[in-house]
Amino acid sequence: MPAILSRRQFLGSTTAAIATGSLLHDVVAAEKEPIIDIHQHTHYHGRTDEKMLNHQRAMGVTTTILLPAGRPVTRPSTREGKANGLAAKTGGNDTVMAMAKKYPKEFIFGVNEVPDLPGMKKELEKYLKAGAVIIAEQKFKVACDSKYVWAVAEVAQEFNVPVLMHFQHNSYNLNFERFHRTLEKFPKVNFIGHAQTWWGNIDKKHDQKVMYPQGKVTAGGLTDQYLKNYKNMYGDLSAGSGLNSLIRDEEHTKGFFERHQNKLLYGSDCADSIGRGNGCQGSRTIAAVRRIASSKKIERKLLFENSKKLFRL
Repeated sequence: MPAILSRRQFLGSTTAAIATGSLLHDVVAAEKEPIIDIHQHTHYHGRTDEKMLNHQRAMGVTTTILLPAGRPVTRPSTREGKANGLAAKTGGNDTVMAMAKKYPKEFIFGVNEVPDLPGMKKELEKYLKAGAVIIAEQKFKVACDSKYVWAVAEVAQEFNVPVLMHFQHNSYNLNFERFHRTLEKFPKVNFIGHAQTWWGNIDKKHDQKVMYPQGKVTAGGLTDQYLKNYKNMYGDLSAGSGLNSLIRDEEHTKGFFERHQNKLLYGSDCADSIGRGNGCQGSRTIAAVRRIASSKKIERKLLFENSKKLFRL
C-alpha cells in the first residue's frame, strides 16, 4: 500500500521538483544559446577530426573558427622547428579548409604562415581568396613590431580580416610593450591578443617571467591599456592562460568584463576530446564567463555577439 504524504512533505517535494525542473530548464536554455568559438585546431596533439567535432558539440559551440599552423620549417622564427604545428602538432591550412567544407554549418577557417618565410604573402592570399576569415594563429619568434609582423598585417588590411597573436615572453611575438607601434601603424587591422603574456599583463604589477600568475590583480596593466586605448585591439579568452586570468581574481574579472565588454571574444583552444568536465578547459571557460559576468547582456556579448560582429557572421 503506498505511503500517504503529509502536507509538509508534499509541499517540500513539490518545491524541490519545481526547483529541479527550473534548474534543468536553465541548463537546457543555456545549451540552446549560440556560442562562437574563435580558437580551435585540427589534429591538436593527435586528436582526430571526429573527436574534435564531438568536443565542440559537447561544449555547446554552434560555430567554430579553425586556426591552422604555418608550413613546418627549421629557422629561428620557428625556434628551429619547435614552433612547427603551433608547438602542438596542429594541422595546416589544407586541414582546416577541408573540415570547414565538410561541415559548413559548424566550421569556418583561418589561414596561417611563418611570417618571415619567402612566399608568405602568396600562401596567405591563396586561402583568403578561398574564404579564410582570419590570419591565425601567429605564433613565431619574431618581434611583435617587426617588419615580418607588419608584412602579415598588410595582407590582413588588404583582405579586411583580423590577426590573432600569441604573446609569450621570450618565445613568441616578442617585446609586448612595443605592440602599440603595430596597432598605431595599422589602425584598420583588428588584432586579437592571446596567450600567457597577453593575459598576465591584465595586472599592472605583472612579472613578465611568470606565465601563469596567481593572486589578486592590480588593474591597469598593459593589456588593460591596449584594450582601452586602441579600437583595433581585442582579447581572446582561450587556453589555460585565459581561464587562469578569469578565475585568479573574479572580482577584478567582473570589472574587466564590464570595461571591455565589446572587445572580448570566447575561444577554447582546448585539446580535450570529451568537451565536458574538469579536463575540458574550454567548457570551464564558458562556465566562468556565465558565472562571473555581471549581466546576461555581457555574457552573450562575450560568448557570441562580439565575434558575430567582428567576423561579420
